[in-house]
Amino acid sequence: MMEKSAEKKATEKDAKGAEETLPSIDFATFVLSLSHSALMHLGEAPHPETNKVEKSLPLARQTIDLITLLEEKTKGNLTGDEERLVHQILFDLRMRFVELSKS
Repeated sequence: MMEKSAEKKATEKDAKGAEETLPSIDFATFVLSLSHSALMHLGEAPHPETNKVEKSLPLARQTIDLITLLEEKTKGNLTGDEERLVHQILFDLRMRFVELSKS
């Protein structure tokens, strides 16, 4: 029984350490995270684990569609800054997607 208690304390300590290094979770951080995923799939940013740049237009399109879905489902529930952020990100990602789809 003592071992499990010590394991639980160690796990709690690890969790607290991880929380201190992670950014706060809010809508803007979530949308920016999705935006970064789309940029990775567009070949505009390296994968954080492999540091390789890979392009997958279908995955980029899916992520852009996901952000669009969030925009639609949260309409009327966002602050002005959050609305502008989503709109700006979608505009930018769509333009990049169109440019890459042409080639």
